[in-house]
Amino acid sequence: MVMLPASVWPPVADPGIRAHLTESARWQAWLDVEVALAKAEAELGIIPAEVVPEIERKAKLELLDRDRIIEGLAVTGHPLVPLIWEFDRICEGDAGGYIHWGATTQNITQTGQLLLIRRVHHVILGQLSELLEAYADLAERTKDMALPGRTHGQHAVPATFGLKVATWIDETCRHVERLRQLEPRLFVAMLGGGAGTMAGFGPQAFELAKRFAKHLDMQAMPVPARTIHDHQTEYAWTLAMVATTCSRVAHEIFTLMKEEFGEVEEPISEGAVGSSTMPQKRNPKYSQSVMGLAAQVRAVVPLALEAMREEHEADATTGAMIGRATNDACTLTGDILLRMVLAIRGLQVFPERMRQNLDLSGGLIMSEALMLELGAAIGRQRAHDAIYDAAQASANTDRPFRELLAESDEVRERLSPEQIEVLLDPERYTGMSSAMAEQQAGRAREVASSLKELPEPR
Repeated sequence: MVMLPASVWPPVADPGIRAHLTESARWQAWLDVEVALAKAEAELGIIPAEVVPEIERKAKLELLDRDRIIEGLAVTGHPLVPLIWEFDRICEGDAGGYIHWGATTQNITQTGQLLLIRRVHHVILGQLSELLEAYADLAERTKDMALPGRTHGQHAVPATFGLKVATWIDETCRHVERLRQLEPRLFVAMLGGGAGTMAGFGPQAFELAKRFAKHLDMQAMPVPARTIHDHQTEYAWTLAMVATTCSRVAHEIFTLMKEEFGEVEEPISEGAVGSSTMPQKRNPKYSQSVMGLAAQVRAVVPLALEAMREEHEADATTGAMIGRATNDACTLTGDILLRMVLAIRGLQVFPERMRQNLDLSGGLIMSEALMLELGAAIGRQRAHDAIYDAAQASANTDRPFRELLAESDEVRERLSPEQIEVLLDPERYTGMSSAMAEQQAGRAREVASSLKELPEPR
């Protein structure tokens, strides 16, 4: 089991993203792109067709001498040329001389990077599928668990915990839509040559680019300019939105796990230690980790945006920036989603404590229900004033809300004590919370199922 670095806490198994972003994976992706280029060029007669089988046969990193490549990197300071030299060396006959025909380095490296990101993207979609299923289970389990709805940090009207989860599902499903919709914009093959003019490919350039992309299961960039990075920036931005939604959920769990709330608790395994000096500590480790990691994902967005500001027809500075931004966004998002699934699957909820919190204000949380019932008889504004006076008097004098309602002429003349008791029951005033939780649970399962059906990319 591959463990995450100690800086990513709590330590759990790696979700599998880092394996797609290693140096070896990157070099192999570049070899794969070179093969696709050779195939496309041979189809159009740009290079001899008979050299392609040898190029394809030798385009396996394990056949190359890694020490030679590393030595070449040290001498040339170039990221791709030493790999091409070694690839050329091991190809028999004249085949090696036709590798990389007409292409420039960024054509290969950027396209190869997107092959890797496509594999990472598949992992992330799989994680989102797992998270949506966990949300669906939680929404169904808690759809009727009444608790205080809070606005501005204060009790507003009753809601259910399932409604909270419904908002998490709704937002996450839109992120899935965004991620799927950007795929044709993101996964594009670049073949424009040194300055994006395609001059080295002659009049067949557009057809070559199309065939090159098809061999990689991609679309060709309409304008294969080396200065274009908006598609990669969009991906980093979208992952930052995914991470921020997870951070919102994590912060809610973090808050509701405080002893003063006591409404939920993260899964805490037997033997887990919260503090080296305070034995009682049961800390929300997953939530805190998610919030910290999400902040790091958001921090790469300015870097990705900066990478869009390229000079003339190419600038290596921005290529390094966008590569770092997308790689970091991917690995961090994977770490976040792994923790989210663990936290949501194991989340404990405490409906008894939720009910106690509902009763903290002595019925004040039901002021809206009382106002609307009374307003049906005397109008909303008069009813608001009457309930307002009783509510504020209760808050300022610590007298029970019920007593003050009974002393109000407006209330007493139109609502019986029995009606008031019914109207003060918070579990009767959760609106469509349960229905929304059910609806979103079904939606989550549907989206999760669709993601499981996606084929694994090459």
